[in-house]
Amino acid sequence: MAAVSTADTRPRIDEALVRRLIDTQFPQWAGLPLKLLDPAGSDHVIHRLGEELSVRLPRHPGAIGQARKEFRWLPELAPHLPLAIPEPLGVGHPGFGYPWPWAVSRWLEGEVATVDALGDSSGAALELARFLAALQRCTVEDIPAGDTGDALAGRPLSDRDRATRAAIAQVDGVFDTTAMTELWDAALSAPGWDRPPVWFHGDFHTGNLLTSNGRLSAVIDFGGLGTGDPACDLMIAFTLMSADSRAVFREALGVDDATWTRGRGWALATGLNAYTTYAAVNPRVAAQTTRQITQALVG
Repeated sequence: MAAVSTADTRPRIDEALVRRLIDTQFPQWAGLPLKLLDPAGSDHVIHRLGEELSVRLPRHPGAIGQARKEFRWLPELAPHLPLAIPEPLGVGHPGFGYPWPWAVSRWLEGEVATVDALGDSSGAALELARFLAALQRCTVEDIPAGDTGDALAGRPLSDRDRATRAAIAQVDGVFDTTAMTELWDAALSAPGWDRPPVWFHGDFHTGNLLTSNGRLSAVIDFGGLGTGDPACDLMIAFTLMSADSRAVFREALGVDDATWTRGRGWALATGLNAYTTYAAVNPRVAAQTTRQITQALVG
């Protein structure tokens, strides 16, 4: 019997379904025109609703907690951050065969950040350092224990060990296997985060940054939002920045050697995961993740 692929088990999400969900659950927005955003990433199907709203429906089980997480926490974080973030307006519930919670948010104008536009920009590096510093300064003491235990607690880099070593073996001949193994070993053996937990974005790469008139304007997609070790957010230094702007970013954020090494490990692990999953079928992902992996090896 042939194996069933992940894609085969995902719900079919078309405009007719989105229209029915909106019109029945949010009648105040019934009839507003829908426009599919394509491409929209691997986690959600996104439609623009009218001129001011967006509708995001998870494609797979791994993304189903994002709607409620963002609705709960982003309004508390937004006033403290120097860049715009999504403004959740409502969480929809399953219906018409669609099985998961989904979200309506305020539409954020902008274009996705690119290496060509911002990779060498010291100004952009400083803005991103300031954003992360502000996010990390937000208090986390009032988070209920249940939320911390599941939705928000950061997972250690070591959880990715088996998958990352398998990916290193899989891409042997494409990237420097010895260099990847040495970096991965160094990241796992680096001293851990020994300070109080702080907020992190959790998926901080170019695809989740918006620009307007050539400047950073917003940070989106907080599905990985959590608390703990902020090293995972250092992946932006390897997905977007050049060596010079990366040095500006690191100094502005005040990153110590151990955290920087763990951040390189996060960039390597997430880059390898995306490369082995999507590169063969998506040239854009292949190019982005190749850069991420090679820049992580450079440091």
